[in-house]
Amino acid sequence: MKSAPSYLKHHFLIAMPHMADPNFAQTVTYLVEHNEQGAMGLVINRPNGLSLSDVLEQLRPDYMPPARCQGLPIYAGGPVQTDRGFVLHPAGHSFQATLELGDLALSTSQDVLFAIADGSGPQQSLVALGYAGWDAGQLETELSDNAWLTCPADLSILFDTPTEQRLSAAAARLGVNLSLLTAQAGHA
Repeated sequence: MKSAPSYLKHHFLIAMPHMADPNFAQTVTYLVEHNEQGAMGLVINRPNGLSLSDVLEQLRPDYMPPARCQGLPIYAGGPVQTDRGFVLHPAGHSFQATLELGDLALSTSQDVLFAIADGSGPQQSLVALGYAGWDAGQLETELSDNAWLTCPADLSILFDTPTEQRLSAAAARLGVNLSLLTAQAGHA
């Protein structure tokens, strides 16, 4: 008897230490969606060197972003559509293009960035360029190959934990110290 598939929406994918793909080595990815058609997520611990100020200067060249925008990093959300922006934030704010995800929402329209800059948007947010995507069955294969650890997503890791500590904090939720893991995998 075949069991029903187990989907990992609202989970973290924690890259195993032996992850060879440079897009995902030493990353934590929040899974926005995972179903029979595939999966979509955002890498949450890889700043790309830009700030919200940099992005706003491109979108509204005649507007001087507030100083607080300088300290809001933009993340490399994944290798797919790296020119497209995604804003993960607590539910309760809706914008021109917002997908409700339970406790969280994902907005993809520019108005969310302007609202954050103007102080009328969500108080917590993660802004990413690009996303991580998997075709049907691809993530399941990677999981069976021991490429990832998984755990339920934790909003405090997503929004309150410093970027450089998110990987170890997510692994710690499982009681795992990644530096003690080996690249060798076994199957019973």
